[in-house]
Amino acid sequence: MSQESSMALGVSQCLLGHEVRYDGGHKHSSYITGVLGPLFRFVPVCPEVEAGFGIPREPIRLEGEPERPRVISQKTRRELTLPLQEAAGRLVGALADERLCGFILKRDSPSCGLERVRVYKENGMPVQQGVGIFAHALGAAFPLLPIEEEGRLNDAALRENFIERVFVYQRWRELLENPSAQALVAFHTRHKFLIMAHSPTHMRQLGGVTGGIKKGGELPLDAYGALLMEGLKRLATPKKNVDALMHMMGFLKAHLSADEKAEMLELLDAYRAERIPLIVPITLLNHYVRKFAPPYLSGQWYLHPHPLELKLRNHA
Repeated sequence: MSQESSMALGVSQCLLGHEVRYDGGHKHSSYITGVLGPLFRFVPVCPEVEAGFGIPREPIRLEGEPERPRVISQKTRRELTLPLQEAAGRLVGALADERLCGFILKRDSPSCGLERVRVYKENGMPVQQGVGIFAHALGAAFPLLPIEEEGRLNDAALRENFIERVFVYQRWRELLENPSAQALVAFHTRHKFLIMAHSPTHMRQLGGVTGGIKKGGELPLDAYGALLMEGLKRLATPKKNVDALMHMMGFLKAHLSADEKAEMLELLDAYRAERIPLIVPITLLNHYVRKFAPPYLSGQWYLHPHPLELKLRNHA
């Protein structure tokens, strides 16, 4: 785990248990610190403290139009948009040196909320259509970075999707440090079934990108990276996972007996019907890959996309 433990994950500071909220409290997430803590180096961020609003401080809210909201203090009605935007800009600039592989934001926050943040209209009624000031700056500066809100991590499918993207993004960053046509093709080859489980369409498009590489030509890194992270945002479903596993079984058909094939198909049917978790057919497939060592499957990240201790494939 030495490689994973050096991975940097940005986190809204209050989620780590730091008392930086407007009321002097925190919103500690035991999942972030207890489960993810041993695997990542956290980079804590609080835009409102960075802006000099103090602890404790007067609460703020977004007002006006969701596309260009103003930041207003709730009691004294001070306009605080510019200082918060400037603080967000400073933080985003500093984060460029942190080599982040992902970011977890505090939901519903006028500074950190990623989506559906309340924006108050002139009539005093809120609409849940806003994005926090820092969250907006973060997404604009790092468009491929996996970003999620802590509340959505309570959903097993969304949690698995986010963590999976984090590890893929880390590997993508490593490729960019020493890019080559050979490295890009190898990256795509090892991620083929992982991408297929999220979006077969993107898998085919990415195959076209790598297939179009010309000797001595410019590497299509921007195009590939954008398609890769866009495709992985789509949730893997039982149907798409089964399709990927069936394709992988094709590389083992010469090795498996009729009974072994039947057993795997039974497990896939049970998983498709959501009677068993994905880890069950994956475990059996990993057994066969280890036993017969088919070259194309042995290096597939789909079989080991993230540390087992996270138990992300254990939900039915």
